[in-house]
Amino acid sequence: MWLYDWFEERLEIQCIADDILGKLVPPHVNIFYCFGGVVSLLFLFQVISGLGLTMYYSPSVVSAFSSVLNIVGQVHLGWLNRSIHRWSGSSMVSALILHAFRVYLTGGFKKPRELIWMTGVILGVCTVSFGVTGYSLPWDQVAYWACKIVTAVPEALDEFLPGVGSLLVLTIRGGFSVGSGTLTRFYSIHTFLL
Repeated sequence: MWLYDWFEERLEIQCIADDILGKLVPPHVNIFYCFGGVVSLLFLFQVISGLGLTMYYSPSVVSAFSSVLNIVGQVHLGWLNRSIHRWSGSSMVSALILHAFRVYLTGGFKKPRELIWMTGVILGVCTVSFGVTGYSLPWDQVAYWACKIVTAVPEALDEFLPGVGSLLVLTIRGGFSVGSGTLTRFYSIHTFLL
C-alpha cells in the first residue's frame, strides 16, 4: 500500500480516477463507439509481437523466407507470435474501416473535430502502409508478386505527369525490378519509418 500512497502523493491518481469515472456516458453511445479503442489495442499487439519477430527475422532476399520458417518451426512459440502479428494486423485494418464508417455515419468529422478526422485519415494511411510493407516481408511467391503489383501502381501517374510515376517506381523498388533493395526498403519502412 505504501507504493500506492507514494504515487498518490505525487500524481493524485485518485483525483484523476474520480474525474474519469464520474463522467456519465451519453445515452446514444453504444458498442460501435469502441472500434477506436479496438484499433489501439490491436496496434499494441502489433508492436509487442513485431518486436519479437524482429529478433529472428532476416531482411534479405536469400534468407527472408527461411527465417520465417525458422520463426514458425524452431523458435519457442514463434508460430504463435507470428500468428498474433498477422491476425492482429488484419483485424486492425478491419476495425479501422469499421471505426471510420462509424465516425462518418455519426458525423464525428464535423466542426469542431475536423483536425481529429484529418489525423485519423493520416493514421489510416499509415496503417494500410504497415499492411502493404509487412505483407511482402516473408518473401514467398505471394509476397513477391504482391510486392511487384503494388510497386507498379505509381506508374499510372505517368499519364498525368510524365516521368513522375516511373521515378516513384524506381524509388520504391530501389531499382528497375523487385529485389533485395525493395525488400530492404520495405523492412526499413515497416519497422523504423512507420
